[in-house]
Amino acid sequence: MLNIDHKHATVIGAGVAGLTAAGLLAGQGVQVTLVEKTPFLGGHAVQLNCKATDACVKCGACMAEDRLLRAARHPHIEIHTGAQIDTISGRGPFQVDYRIHSPLVNADRCNGCGLCLQKCPVPGAILQGRAPRVGPYVAIRRDLCRYFDNAACTLCRDACPQGAIRLSSRAQPGRLKTDALLLATGFAPYNPSPKPYGYGRFQNVITSLDAERLLRDQPVMVRPSDGRPAGRIAFVQCVGSRDARSGQPGCSKICCGSSLRMARLIQSRRKGVGITFFYIDVQTFGKDFPCFYGSARENIEMVRAIPGDIMRTDTDELEVVYFDPETNRSKEARFELVVLSVGLLPPGDHGHVSRTLDWPLDESGFLPPNGSRGQPAGIFSAGAATGPMTIAESVGSAEKTVYDMIRYLSA
Repeated sequence: MLNIDHKHATVIGAGVAGLTAAGLLAGQGVQVTLVEKTPFLGGHAVQLNCKATDACVKCGACMAEDRLLRAARHPHIEIHTGAQIDTISGRGPFQVDYRIHSPLVNADRCNGCGLCLQKCPVPGAILQGRAPRVGPYVAIRRDLCRYFDNAACTLCRDACPQGAIRLSSRAQPGRLKTDALLLATGFAPYNPSPKPYGYGRFQNVITSLDAERLLRDQPVMVRPSDGRPAGRIAFVQCVGSRDARSGQPGCSKICCGSSLRMARLIQSRRKGVGITFFYIDVQTFGKDFPCFYGSARENIEMVRAIPGDIMRTDTDELEVVYFDPETNRSKEARFELVVLSVGLLPPGDHGHVSRTLDWPLDESGFLPPNGSRGQPAGIFSAGAATGPMTIAESVGSAEKTVYDMIRYLSA
């Protein structure tokens, strides 16, 4: 019998790895505090769309919401969203000092009508949640909201029929004692604005995460510029990965599989959609890969080249310029929508975490895996915080880490 009934663990990050670990720890009798810096649980994984066509393709999207619901309903898990870690001190037990920003949208009153989103004049200032059964439907970004500049704009608050928006709030300090810490801080998607692809300038150039959200909200893939279904779509791989000039020479591993599954889903939902897949190398994924890839190549044009430029035409199409290695010549192709498969980068606050814990990051800026040299006793890492992973790999990483944590807590 493990002697951990009175032990406490803090999990930092409520993506799929953090949620999995929190649920497993709580299931063993450990009291868990789950700390998430954003207003929403689930991280990037909960935003992903199921890519099943006529059968499951093991994309893992369903795993995220399942772990989220388990953690949110567990009586041994205390959850703080909108929380920022300030300092971590001690060497087991640890003292964690943090600040919680009270939500600007009351989740109990908000019914998700979307009027605030329609009225807000600043793109991206109001975020839409992707797990509506848990937490708020929307959240307001203080760094973009005009109210926090000079208190001049209250359009969202005035439009809310439920009175759910309160724009005045202060951060509340918090402190806790904990026996072990798990860092499940996830990844940051690469911002492709510096690339010559027009992201941020052309509405119909979107990222793979943008495409995931569109497919969750629409039955078919539509163009953001006019809402029309896209008939010709280009997927561009390795945007911000395998690129030394971007500071990320490594492969993000998951992009090829995710993009090919998404492309097949788009074609299954609307017949006749033409898709071109620009790539360097296709990374294999799963034991069923040869069969899946063979089927994908029958319906998707595979071009082993990365575009050098994307331009918008007078007819609101996108002209993609690339070098064709088969003909040894430059070519152009026109599309109605371009999806950029962006790389997975370490979060910007990893440096702060590393200095606070005196745990050096690896050469790519990710946290070292458990068992690495210099790992502080009682500090653990899991999931994409240690490098690019699929959802299934993140879950597996969390499960293994919990085993290590239980051994530590019971020692």
